[in-house]
Amino acid sequence: MSDERSRGVGYRAVIEWAIILMAVLVCTVVLRTYVVQSFYIPSPSMTPTLQVGDRIIVNKLSYQLHAVHRGDIVVFARPPLEDQAYADLVKRVIGLPGETISSQSGHVYIDGTRLAEPWLPPGLDSFTGALPSDANQQFNLPGPIKIPAGEYFVMGDNRMNSEDSRFFGPIPKSLIVGRAVAVVWPFGHVKGL
Repeated sequence: MSDERSRGVGYRAVIEWAIILMAVLVCTVVLRTYVVQSFYIPSPSMTPTLQVGDRIIVNKLSYQLHAVHRGDIVVFARPPLEDQAYADLVKRVIGLPGETISSQSGHVYIDGTRLAEPWLPPGLDSFTGALPSDANQQFNLPGPIKIPAGEYFVMGDNRMNSEDSRFFGPIPKSLIVGRAVAVVWPFGHVKGL
């Protein structure tokens, strides 16, 4: 009788562990799909804010609860006019729906007013203007661009080394995966965004 009882306890323990592991797996899939996800930074387009090799955490619920804000760092699916090999891109929101964006003397203007950009590094890398080898000149600054309803103009913080809305145009909200909230790897780069 004790052998049967110990086998029954052993089976019960295996079933309990299987249920726990399935619950953890389901929670992980649900969290990753609908709540948070990590992304790898493959290029220097967001330096110095984000470095090549950084891992960031993205809040996927953020824009279900509130609007996209200027200055947010967002992850979005590659737009149709972008030819990079990356499935997802990371940029900063600069222009909002309905605004007119332009550039003069290397600075961004929104509806004719110069945009304060405290996130930009000082120096040449923060220059905002026409970029060489641009296949989609219709979006390239300094010409004013009216941002369509439901779309956002995004740019990298490393303006001289970023293929962004100046190349592929404003992005629709439907492409936005979520808002970057923190750098979590490597440990020396850990910070909130």
